[in-house]
Amino acid sequence: MLKRLTFTNFKSWPRADLECGRITGVFGTNSSGKTSLLQFPLLLKQTKDATDRATALELNGSLVRLGTIRDALFQHDETAELTWTASFALDQPLNLSDSSGKHKSVIASGDTFLVSGEVTSASMAPVTRRIAYDIGGMRFQLGPRNGDGSKFDLTAEHRDGSKADFAFTRTQGRAWQLPGPIKSYAFPDQARTYYQNASFLADLEASYEAELDRTYYLGPLREYPQRDYLWARSRPSDVGDKGQNTISAILAATESAELRNVWPKTRLRPFQEIIAYWLKEMGLIDSFEVKEIAPGSNRWQVRVRTRPGSSEVLLTDVGFGVSQVLPVITLLQYVPEGSTVLLEQPEIHLHPLAQSALADVLIQAAKKRRVQIIVESHSEHLLLRLQRRIAEGGRISADDVKLYFCDAPGGRSTLTPLNVDMFGNIRNWPDKFMGDAFGETAEAELARLKRMRAEGQS
Repeated sequence: MLKRLTFTNFKSWPRADLECGRITGVFGTNSSGKTSLLQFPLLLKQTKDATDRATALELNGSLVRLGTIRDALFQHDETAELTWTASFALDQPLNLSDSSGKHKSVIASGDTFLVSGEVTSASMAPVTRRIAYDIGGMRFQLGPRNGDGSKFDLTAEHRDGSKADFAFTRTQGRAWQLPGPIKSYAFPDQARTYYQNASFLADLEASYEAELDRTYYLGPLREYPQRDYLWARSRPSDVGDKGQNTISAILAATESAELRNVWPKTRLRPFQEIIAYWLKEMGLIDSFEVKEIAPGSNRWQVRVRTRPGSSEVLLTDVGFGVSQVLPVITLLQYVPEGSTVLLEQPEIHLHPLAQSALADVLIQAAKKRRVQIIVESHSEHLLLRLQRRIAEGGRISADDVKLYFCDAPGGRSTLTPLNVDMFGNIRNWPDKFMGDAFGETAEAELARLKRMRAEGQS
């Protein structure tokens, strides 16, 4: 689970500091930098997945396309350093051991760890200058020697900078020069051969990669529904960034006879029944089922009833909002428990009542399935339902929810944490946070009085 993400000099952000909860909501005006907050963890995931180990940051891939390093840097300043830190909470403690001696000794141990990196621009390409991992009060760092970008040192110290009992021990033989970091987070292979007791570095890298592997994304632009779908009998990892794998995911979970329950101590239901439950709770349909057109055809149709007693129709023949929220519900129920899901505008094409109910979809996935959700939204109705559930005190608490307001005065993005109390009140509600409904009502009433007065005089 991502606990905190900070970065500097990325796109419109001179600095961002995002502390994450079980549900993290990012709201704000258009072009305020909200999307960039989600793009940065996707950039890290995309870099991890890149096949070229020499690539410091994979700026253009399947998840994000950022152009050149100049395009990605704040104010396009190629002299600026892009720095970042990601802190994660682990399901199980990570124990790092020194196996170079006769007896294994624990170097560091903890159930949280922190990864940080420093990237600069050189010859119009990103270059990683420094990486560090912090765990159990220890820091393991690979960085330039005395500012020389061609020579690197691997060091171990306490996080406060004091000297540690553990030190990396060179393998006897010729003292080769240690290369710089791999990608934006990995130690070079030579680090584990040049030093007798550096094998545990692979455990740190593996833990970081595992957290990124458990991160999933659904964008704001989702594919149009189809009259029928071909399923290749494969199991996708998720629904795809545009929801293109939604039906395949539903069928794969159905084929595996996966069961879910809505809340603890409620009955287990087949996967499709859970999807139907939430669509019905949102007031969008009465029934939902994915059916094969004919046995062995491997062509499938999504059939729904909008109201009790109505005719069964295809997904293409009902309101567009159903097909657009279906990937959201499916993704939250499909990913493994403990995953992190990034959602952009999940409320798109939904009417206000359904937007409110969408908050309950998020809450159930966060609390029942332990899915961490980071959502970028414009929906006041979703926010109000979150506040209501916090106030009710049963399904989710203020401690589980982190809310932020984005703004970009002067083209510099800023992030304001919203202070949500145990009653769901936002104590530092920003000016015109969700528009100015009261102002609009007052102006409309003044206009009515003015017109009525004018009509009475004529």
